[in-house]
Amino acid sequence: MGTNPLAIPANNIICSLTDPEGRSLGAPLDLPQDAGPKELYLLINTLLQNEEKLPYAFYINDKELLGSLGAHLLQNRVSVEQVLQIVYQPQAVFRIKPVTRCSASIPGHSEAVLSVQFSPDSRMLASGSGDTTVRFWDIYTQTPLFTCTGHKNWVLCIAWSPDGKMLVSGSKDGELRLWEPTTGKAIGNPLTGHKKWITAVSWEPAHLQSPSRRFASASKDGDIRIWDTTLHKTVMCLTGHTLAVTCVKWGGEGFIYSSSQDCTIKVWETTSGKLIRELKGHGHWVNTLALSTEYVLRTGAFDHTGKQFNSAEEMKQAALVRYKAAKGNSQERLVSGSDDFTMFLWEPGTSKQPKARMTGHQQLVNHVYFSPDGRWVASASFDKSVKLWDGYSGKFIATFRGHVGPVYQISWSADSRLLVSGSKDSTMKMWDMRTQKLREDLPGHADEVFAVDWSADGEKVASGGRDRVLKLWMS
Repeated sequence: MGTNPLAIPANNIICSLTDPEGRSLGAPLDLPQDAGPKELYLLINTLLQNEEKLPYAFYINDKELLGSLGAHLLQNRVSVEQVLQIVYQPQAVFRIKPVTRCSASIPGHSEAVLSVQFSPDSRMLASGSGDTTVRFWDIYTQTPLFTCTGHKNWVLCIAWSPDGKMLVSGSKDGELRLWEPTTGKAIGNPLTGHKKWITAVSWEPAHLQSPSRRFASASKDGDIRIWDTTLHKTVMCLTGHTLAVTCVKWGGEGFIYSSSQDCTIKVWETTSGKLIRELKGHGHWVNTLALSTEYVLRTGAFDHTGKQFNSAEEMKQAALVRYKAAKGNSQERLVSGSDDFTMFLWEPGTSKQPKARMTGHQQLVNHVYFSPDGRWVASASFDKSVKLWDGYSGKFIATFRGHVGPVYQISWSADSRLLVSGSKDSTMKMWDMRTQKLREDLPGHADEVFAVDWSADGEKVASGGRDRVLKLWMS
């Protein structure tokens, strides 16, 4: 009689504990089948010699272990003929509550809201609109704070400096403007140089430069420009793309990544503006980029605790600690999404070959975003779905269905446990990473939802769209 490898083993199970990148933690272990997350939690904290016990989630073949090993293996028909690989993933020590209700609908913009973004310290909110204005909102009184006029066309993108001291906005006429958030006043004259509209802006990270000073802008004219806000001018123009630049990200290692309708992604060095690497593979326009460290790069020194800082140097050090923690032992990873329906996972610091090709979407990929802990990648597509992928291997994990129109934008909760999406179908939806199912349906907008953002303190979500209303959602 042959043995059945799927039967519950009568004795212990030989297991290997590995980190998300597949690095083993010591030799394989002999574990009893009634061991579960609680026993593994004690074991992993001992093996890693953590002074304070940290929370972890455990995965076998991408499925989370929620009960005993024996029951999990039987239920999921896992063979135990080889050493069983258990992946441990650190979890956020804090927990973000899901937002469940709209706490305010604030009118003000006279045309569609095209972008919304919370400040890094979560205390303020800014929006850009088709009415040519940038607005700052008071989150506590839930009222408009400042209306910033000066742009002559639609405000297509906005970005807070990681120290929270400035906001930059880019418009359809190719101009960029800087704003002082505490007064709503313009800082200097418009920044001109781009010949067509601005598609994206990204600031130099706080752990590299504090106070914030430089940012990069991408344009339909095919160029990326690096601006110095103190000198109030372009200090470098990165040329080489042959069609519109769709996205730009300033990475934590000091490189700038740009994607373009010329189907390429370029990696630039930021001291001289030299092109270091070109990433090829997509068969159509590249629409969107995401960095594994993006969440901490955007929020700099600020986290869910709301801690404030006394000096730029203190901020720089705090940002560096957060960046190192987010990066861990691995290198900064990049994901690209394209009109060819596919995505690629890259390790652009060392290779121009993709680490993985990520297929499954049936329409163009509009937005990609790594979870704050780098564990997951979420993608939003015109095929009406949101998909979840492994942030280290690029392997497909789950599809979130529920929207009945294209999904435009997604945003993560600070603890990486929840994801919110905004769609053409006028709703927002919240997805739970543990159950990999819909957690909350958030209707309320009267038309397409173009923009959504979740504050770094986890307490609020903002959304805006065609109905011209800014909505705040609370837990």
